[in-house]
Amino acid sequence: MKRIHTIWMLVLLLAACKPGGEKKTDTPDDKPVITVTIEPLRYFTEAIAGDRFDVVSMVPKGSSPETYDPTPAQLMSLSQSTAYLRIGFIGFEQAWMDKLTNTAPHLQIFNTSRGIDLIFPDRLSEEEPHAKGRHSHHGPEPHIWSSPVNARIIATNIFKALCSLDNKHCDDYLARYDSLCTVIDRTDSLCRQMLAQPGADHAFIIYHPSLSYFARDYGLLQFSIEDEGKEPSPAHLKELITACREENIHVIFVQPEFDRRNAELIAGQTGIRVVEINPLTYDWEAEMLKTVKELIMKN
Repeated sequence: MKRIHTIWMLVLLLAACKPGGEKKTDTPDDKPVITVTIEPLRYFTEAIAGDRFDVVSMVPKGSSPETYDPTPAQLMSLSQSTAYLRIGFIGFEQAWMDKLTNTAPHLQIFNTSRGIDLIFPDRLSEEEPHAKGRHSHHGPEPHIWSSPVNARIIATNIFKALCSLDNKHCDDYLARYDSLCTVIDRTDSLCRQMLAQPGADHAFIIYHPSLSYFARDYGLLQFSIEDEGKEPSPAHLKELITACREENIHVIFVQPEFDRRNAELIAGQTGIRVVEINPLTYDWEAEMLKTVKELIMKN
């Protein structure tokens, strides 16, 4: 919190020193700017917006949206955005959204999680049996985009936001929205076909539990190494090793922003594969298919 306060004070000082009426332009074509939280949301937004908006992400590639702190330059440039599209409940938004809106009070805020059937980690034991392992927060599971079912809802919310911002081009956004939905539906169909193959895995281990909605879509079990945002205890690691054998698990997913030592420890005890995935990548379709392909690949 001390770091957040320091950055916030620096932003206020920079804003106070900025000459009145000065216009800063980061985009040479001077198109209106939409800011989003993460790269997958930039993918969906650009797919529908086309070239009518410049779309920028607050959380850069390789950073965790759970803990990322924006730079003073990012907070200053936010004042040039027309709107902010939030993914919903990710840690960055929980910590910074009020400050972001204070920095740029003119911003129109759109929540792209509206209408999604959210998973609440404190109810997993009875209501969400597909996910084993708890997240580090007490709100809804935030990784809503790792799911074709949710992706369609996110796309609908983006389409409505764009029409609200620029109603005269709503027909164009509708055509691009339909095209994106075709991509999402095709991805979903391919995932279901692959996972329906005989011998396809029905369970996996992952370091950070970012595939809860993916697991719900396809009736899979997700076991997370991280427990409530903390390194696993020896007892938890032992439980995961047991789960590998009981559930016939063949793969441990690790994300680039997290340490993979515990994943490799489990793999060394069980002989299963450690595979790097990146749910935060811009290329949503390719990442979804890559994840599913790893679940039908045997050692």
